Amino acid sequence: MASTDGQGADELAALSYEEARDELVAVVARLEAGGASLEESLTLWERGEALAARCQQWLDGARERLSAAQSQDRPAGSPEDADTDR
Repeated sequence: MASTDGQGADELAALSYEEARDELVAVVARLEAGGASLEESLTLWERGEALAARCQQWLDGARERLSAAQSQDRPAGSPEDADTDR
């Protein structure tokens, strides 16, 4: 099964978005191809879940950085600062 120790988490945290995405694509392709044992399929699934979560972390971080940059570019009291749930 997938490693549950800190080393696996450290290894995932070190992956760039592109590395995590590319490995996720490879994992999905292996699962879709079939032929893996149940144990291997479960390990691949767990790895895929972890990789998808890492990709989401990267995307969330990028979204936060963009929002912060956009808010710095806006003058205080601009219409964009108003409630956007219209």
